[in-house]
Amino acid sequence: MEKKRFALKKLMEAVERELLHKPDAKTLDRLSLLAGFQSWEEFQKALHGSSEADTL
Repeated sequence: MEKKRFALKKLMEAVERELLHKPDAKTLDRLSLLAGFQSWEEFQKALHGSSEADTL
């Protein structure tokens, strides 16, 4: 039983590390494509507004 508990604890630690890990730029770009944007940067501009649009 102790081995199962240890294995479960290690699995939960690994899952938590991955959930707290920020995706890399390539992954963010791919997710942005699924949302209909060309890149993560374009998605962020649409979400938060771009500085160019704010000055016009």
